[in-house]
Amino acid sequence: MKYAIDRIEENIAVCESIETKEKIQLSTSILPSEIHEGAIIIKQGEKYIMDKDEEQRRRKRIEEKLARLKGLAKEKDKYE
Repeated sequence: MKYAIDRIEENIAVCESIETKEKIQLSTSILPSEIHEGAIIIKQGEKYIMDKDEEQRRRKRIEEKLARLKGLAKEKDKYE
């Protein structure tokens, strides 16, 4: 199962399943030491590993969406 790290509060990572959107809480002690908000992790057996490629793909998609939205806002402002 793949999860996105939504936020980290003290020693707890709040994670959202990419497939089901279900939220779980995990102790940061069982996660990779370089974990951060926005990271993608995969559960493999009893371990969690980071999926840096998936994280970069998701970040790129978000940046592209934001750029399109900004472009639409500029177009709208021209006509007002």
